[in-house]
This record gives sequence, C-alpha cells and structure tokens, in this order.
Amino acid sequence: MTVSAAVIITDVVRDGRPVVGYGFNSNGRYSQSGIIGDRLIPRLMRAAPEDLLDDEGTNFDPFKAWRVMMSNEKPGGHGERSVGVGVLDMAFWDLAAKVEGKPLYQLLADRFNKGKMDAAVSVYAAGGYYYPGKDVSVLQDEMRRYLDLGYDTVKIKIGGAPLDEDLKRIEAVLKLVPSGRNLAVDANGRFDLATATAYAKALDPYGLKWYEEPGNPLDFDLNREVGHVSATPIATGENLFSMQDARNLIRYGGMTSDRDYLQMDPALSYGLVEYLRTLEMIGENGWSARRCIPHGGHQFALHIAAGLGLGGAESYPGVFEPFGGFADDIPIEDGHVRPSETPGIGVETKPKLMKVYEDLSA
Repeated sequence: MTVSAAVIITDVVRDGRPVVGYGFNSNGRYSQSGIIGDRLIPRLMRAAPEDLLDDEGTNFDPFKAWRVMMSNEKPGGHGERSVGVGVLDMAFWDLAAKVEGKPLYQLLADRFNKGKMDAAVSVYAAGGYYYPGKDVSVLQDEMRRYLDLGYDTVKIKIGGAPLDEDLKRIEAVLKLVPSGRNLAVDANGRFDLATATAYAKALDPYGLKWYEEPGNPLDFDLNREVGHVSATPIATGENLFSMQDARNLIRYGGMTSDRDYLQMDPALSYGLVEYLRTLEMIGENGWSARRCIPHGGHQFALHIAAGLGLGGAESYPGVFEPFGGFADDIPIEDGHVRPSETPGIGVETKPKLMKVYEDLSA
C-alpha cells in the first residue's frame, strides 16, 4: 500500500536549526496525495499567521490549523479526507511539542490530563497474516519471535481460512502464550452475521482477549447481534473516521463499557484534534479512556496512549516499516514500551524513517 508523508518546515529556530514537523498516515489506507496537495496544503499556505498560531502567537495551534484545513468542507462523507487531514494534524502536533521542547506525550498530559501520564504503555504484537505456504509451524515461529522481543500479547488474523482451520491456528498459538487473555483475533470486517456468530460461539471456550471487527465496521446492527452472543470481548473502531461515527457505534453497536475495546486510529480519523473530541464523547457516555487501544502501531498513537491514559497501543513488529514501530533504541519489556523522550513524536529516533523525510525534503 502507498503512504502519505508530509513535512512542515517553519521559521522557528531551535539549536540553530528550523523546527520541522513530520506526519504520515497509518497502514490500511492508500496515499491521499490529491486531497492533501489540492485542498489542504493550499488552505494552510494561504492562511494568515493568526489562523495557525495560538492566541499568544508563540506556538502552533493544531485546533486552528484543523479548522483551516476543513474550511469549506461538507460534514459527513469522511473516507479518505479524514486520513489526509490526519497526516497534517500529526505534523502540527509534532511542531507544537517541539516548540515547547517536550515529547508529545508530556505536552498532552500537561494540556489535557492534569499532568498525569503513563511512563510505559502496554503494547501487543499484531501479525498472524495468511501467506502461501504458511502453515501452523510457521505461524508459531512468528509468534515466538514476538514473544522473544518482549511482547506478552499477540494478535492473529481469522477468516482467511475455514473455521476449523482457524481454530487449529488459534490452538497452536495458545500453546505459546501464558493464557487466552494474551491472544486476540481479528476478522478485518469480513463476516456476514451467520459467519460472525458461528465464530463467536466457537471462540468462547478459549477466553481470548478480544474478537476484532467481526463484520462491516458500519454495520452496527451486526456488531450488536454478535456482541449479544459472544462471551469474548468485542474490539472495533479502526475504520470509523469521525467522532460522529464513533458515537453511532456507542449508541447502536451494542458495545459494553466494562468489557469491550475501542480502536479508533487518530492518524486515520482527522487526527488528534478529532480524537480528543471522540474521547470527550465516550466519557460522556460512561466509557473510560482505558478501554481505548488505538490501531496504528506507530509513535503517534504511542504518545497519545501515554499522555492521555489510554489502555494501550498496537504494534507491528517488522511490518509496515519504516512508518510502523517505536524508537529504535527503546526495547519492549514485559509487554510495555516507553515513548521516546525526544521532543515531538520522535520520528528522529527512527533513522530509516528519517531517510524518507530527508529524501522528501531534498
């Protein structure tokens, strides 16, 4: 898949160099270069300074930048537009933290979480894809690699094989992890109601961490029906791209706040500005931020999880590089990782990712 990457170069100078903000979109969506180049960047370039800076004029204001990007846009019809805005929103948050000389998680904790933050974030390794010739032994080898890296919880795909074959794959992984709570499964929205229900009933005896996205992400009725028969927690939300869509999931999707998980991805859903609105909405509906474990597997989501007190973050060891993953020099320990102390998001701690931006800026 293609990826959008953006660089915002400013006239703010720190340590003799211009402050630069970096943004990109999460895996799962294609590049949004047309939307970004034809609509969003021209609006930002035309904006007056006061339309992008905070009221004191001393830092960038991602909320103001968001309003500029979304000017003259109709509500609804989110699709790829939400991803394009998310790319540039990430770069503005990177800038705002760098201007203050703070890692992003510290800035978020100070502004939105009364200074409270998590020193380390619970992360799980997502993998278990289907490939030609990948039998159960190869799947086990993959999971062992994740466990050897320091992860204690893993996730595999289901639905790409018949149910009985998927159950054998699940049982093979369960031989490696401490308990069923250390394994999640992900159907990527492929099931109809009958199939999703059959899987739910078959999964129940294993006591898994969650059953992810059993059906189409906008089929809230299906999600509710599956939730009613599933003893396994339901996890979904990575393909909901606005606060309003997430609110409809809460209203109509049968999700329970003491059992299930919300996986909205800030980089795909209009950025952190919109994600903050989503967190406010779920709080008003009795949900804790600890039930949020964002999709994405990148440093932006990690900083958000640490600074806003979420329940954890996804990781893709060795997949979707160089955009996925965390700082190269910070290990996974007992299923947790610390966000980088580098100001901003910490893109600079990933040399292969920095090479992408250096080429882009050349």
